[in-house]
Amino acid sequence: MKRQALTIAALLLFVPAAHAADLGWNSGTSTMYSPTPATGWDGFYAGINAGYGWGNLIRQPTAGAKIEQNTGGWHLGGQAGYNVDMGGFVLGAEGDLQFTSIGHEQDLGATGKFKSGVDFYGTLRGRAGATFGTVMPYVTAGLAAGRGSASLTDTANVVTSQSAAHFGWTVGVGMEAQATEQISIKAEYLYVDLGTQSYNGLPVGNQDITQRFSVLRAGVNYKF
Repeated sequence: MKRQALTIAALLLFVPAAHAADLGWNSGTSTMYSPTPATGWDGFYAGINAGYGWGNLIRQPTAGAKIEQNTGGWHLGGQAGYNVDMGGFVLGAEGDLQFTSIGHEQDLGATGKFKSGVDFYGTLRGRAGATFGTVMPYVTAGLAAGRGSASLTDTANVVTSQSAAHFGWTVGVGMEAQATEQISIKAEYLYVDLGTQSYNGLPVGNQDITQRFSVLRAGVNYKF
């Protein structure tokens, strides 16, 4: 999964760079490129985003074999950050909080239904991008944390659940474009590894659960 995520990230970063080179945006004689963006990227911004995540969940029971399952679900959240525009190059920091339905449900027959997923997560990341007029491709990386949950619903519809805090890291690429002086739109890919936590006291036994997933999302930012 890590290898696939890094491959996707490299491809996403290469495409806009190659496209810009074909258009001559980074040549000194092009009228389409300016080392200073038309509207500038300096300052604070905040916005909203939505997207879809997919990945895998690894369960390691205290007694039993390791189980790996695919996960998927929608994401909805917000972000805020600050950019420093150096004239053709932008450095910044961004934090976000996402509510998500990403998870997996398994029918265990007479035992009931086991469900595990991520309720919400957030990231704190650095960003670095190159500006081509009002368009900025960028790379991003940082820390990630979230709350995971695991539950068993038995045949009498009695639910036993546990939750745990997960901590990990994230890396990704994106593209942001200024629609007006204060409004920009963006598309972003992130790979998120929330690490492993123990879930104890479940009817199916104690479980060590690992959450890893990829995210594709689009968003809108307002610059203050």
